[in-house]
Amino acid sequence: MERRIEDAVVHYVEHGSGVPIVALHGAGVDHREIEAAIEAVVPGTGYRRIYPDLPGMGLSTADGLTGNDDVVTLLAAFIDGLGAGPVMLVGHSYGAYLARGVAAQRPDVVLGLALLCPVAERSRNVPERSVVRQDADAYDELERALWAGFDEYFVVRTRATARRYRDHVVPGTTLVDEDALGRIFARWAVDVGSSAFAGPALIVAGRRDSVAGYADACELAERYPHATLAVLEDAGHALMHERPELLAVLLGDWLNRLGRK
Repeated sequence: MERRIEDAVVHYVEHGSGVPIVALHGAGVDHREIEAAIEAVVPGTGYRRIYPDLPGMGLSTADGLTGNDDVVTLLAAFIDGLGAGPVMLVGHSYGAYLARGVAAQRPDVVLGLALLCPVAERSRNVPERSVVRQDADAYDELERALWAGFDEYFVVRTRATARRYRDHVVPGTTLVDEDALGRIFARWAVDVGSSAFAGPALIVAGRRDSVAGYADACELAERYPHATLAVLEDAGHALMHERPELLAVLLGDWLNRLGRK
């Protein structure tokens, strides 16, 4: 499916019906990565799960967008156009940064906020890359050309995580509009506001995350007074794929808190 908003086209897929959940993927991939992760851990009934390709990635275009605040405005308009009222908003990495901007600039469209391995305006106190698990047969799932990218992203390297990388991460990397992202990322800073977000929130970071780290995520808890904060050992920036059993529990609690609100 797709929707035109001003000059840009937003491509998205969705599953199910019920409480709307919009999930935003990270930079350099497309919706298939976060779709695979969320579909594996969120209940399949009672929730309408919506996965857009972010501008300049997947099948979405970035015409007319000059910075990340423009992307935030586009995403708010996309949520408005779903006709479902306010949504539960999930973001991974870059998607988490955009999600914070949507929650700050348009709190009326966000019921709850889940930030997974969130990046921000800048990353500080990032740990050195380290490997948690390295199974020799993990690479049996990958062509040799994919080994370096897999090693760069994953700290848990098993056949299961290699399949996730091959099937759900790699395909989106071939559909990136580098010129569009260069233009948008040149105006990187997102207006995340100064007031606290009133809805239920979840912040999850990997202790071994050498991209975003975990220290900045811990500091975010002060901005979200109704947030659960979790720092997961033995997980990196690919936490969604490396610790799905823990992510399922954390997301389940977050969704339950919405029901109790």
